Amino acid sequence: MLRKCKERREKVKNLRAFWGIREYEEGMMDQFRKWQEDRILAHVVPLAVILLFGLIGGNVIGYMDFFRDHSDLPWWRRQPEYWMLGLEVVLGTASLAFFWKHYELRWSKWVWFGALMGAVGIGFWILPTQIYEWMGLDHDPEGWLKRLGVQSRIEGFDGLLFEKGSGLYWGAVVVRFWRAVILVSLAEEIFWRSFLMRFLLDRDGPNARFWKIPFGKASWMTFIVVTLLFTLAHAPVDYLGALIYGSLTYAVTIITRSLLSVVVMHSVANLLMGIYALGFEKYGLW
Repeated sequence: MLRKCKERREKVKNLRAFWGIREYEEGMMDQFRKWQEDRILAHVVPLAVILLFGLIGGNVIGYMDFFRDHSDLPWWRRQPEYWMLGLEVVLGTASLAFFWKHYELRWSKWVWFGALMGAVGIGFWILPTQIYEWMGLDHDPEGWLKRLGVQSRIEGFDGLLFEKGSGLYWGAVVVRFWRAVILVSLAEEIFWRSFLMRFLLDRDGPNARFWKIPFGKASWMTFIVVTLLFTLAHAPVDYLGALIYGSLTYAVTIITRSLLSVVVMHSVANLLMGIYALGFEKYGLW
C-alpha cells in the first residue's frame, strides 16, 4: 500500500516536471515572495482592494441587466452588494495579513488619546444628519444645508435583505462592522499616514528613501494634500465631516507619532458610526 502511494507520488512528480508545472509554481512562489517584501505594495494594495470593490459595486454592477432589483430574482442577483461585501472583506483582510510584517503597529501610551479623538471626530461627522432630526425635517433640503450634509441618510446598508434577527442578518451586520472597524481603519491609515505623508516629503528620493522619514513628521504640504484627498475620497454629502475628521486625524498623527493610535482612532469612530447608523436607521452613513 505504501509502495503504491510512493509510486503514484513519483508519477505525479514526473508529470509535473514534464509539463513544466513545477517550474511554474516555483516561479510564482518566488514572485509572491518578492511582492511580499515590497513595502510600497504593502501600504497601497489593501486600500486599492477596497477602492476596486467600490468602483465595481458603484459603477459596473449597477448598470448590468443581470443584477437588477426585482423581487422574483434570487438575493445574490437582486442585491449583489451583500456577497461583494463578503468577498471584499476576505480579499482585503488577506492582503493585510500577507503584508503584515511591514506595518508599524507598536503599542503607544497615546492609543487612549486616539480612541477619545475617534469619538470626538465621528461626532462632527454625524452631526449634520442629527441636525436634520433636530430641525424636524421630512425631506432632504437643497442649497447650503445639503452642502453641509444636513440630510436624512436613511438609504444604505441595513442588512434587511435577510429577516431581521436571523443568523444571516447578524452575519451580514458582523461582516459590515468588520469591514468598517478593522479593514477600512487599517487600510486607510496605513496608506494615508504611514505611506503618503512620507512619500510626499521625499517623492523624488532614490531607492524609496522616504521610508527613513519618521512617522508623523508634520508639514503644511502634507496636511493640505492628505486631508484634501481623504475628504475627496468620500461622498459629497460627507465632505464637511471628512474634512473635520481628517484634520483631527492629522493632528493625532503628528502629536502621537503612532500608527496604532490613528488606527484605533479610526476604528472607534467607525464602530460608533455603525452603532449610530443601526440604532437610528441612518444607513446612508455607512
